[in-house]
Amino acid sequence: MINTILSHPRRVFGSIAVLCAAMLAFGIFYLQNVVGLEPCPMCIVQRYALIIVGVFCAIAAFTGKPSAWRFWGLLSVGVAGFGAFTAARQSWLQWNPPEFATCGRDLYGMIESFPLQRAIPMIFKGSGDCSAIDWTFLGGTIANWSFVWFVIFIVVIIATLLKLPRQRNGAMPA
Repeated sequence: MINTILSHPRRVFGSIAVLCAAMLAFGIFYLQNVVGLEPCPMCIVQRYALIIVGVFCAIAAFTGKPSAWRFWGLLSVGVAGFGAFTAARQSWLQWNPPEFATCGRDLYGMIESFPLQRAIPMIFKGSGDCSAIDWTFLGGTIANWSFVWFVIFIVVIIATLLKLPRQRNGAMPA
């Protein structure tokens, strides 16, 4: 069954794009607007990574060439890896909160007030709200689940790309 699914790259990329959109809708419409959670700087970085993975996978789903699937798939894997790193760092902060919790600045305030080479390390340093656990599902925080889904996307995309036929002498095998 898994081989059947992975042998249709356009469906795989399309499914990942739809999953990304569904996860974003859940985060924005339910967690933010209904529950009332405000995203921290690391949550916003993960949200942007999810948007970019979804867009790259949607582009891959609309292309019909294996070379395009490889290109957009590898870009998606890179961005998903960055999202997984950010989620893992936030999970670590939640398990080992800073001694002095400060709310810090939001992402936009950091970028507006500091040069980019100072703002990026500040984002990954985290703040009091990055280490807060405001919502859980099946024992996992939002950052934990974000990490799990980024890793699933990476594994599925790599497995799909490995199933693509190899090109020889510039032509697809018959």
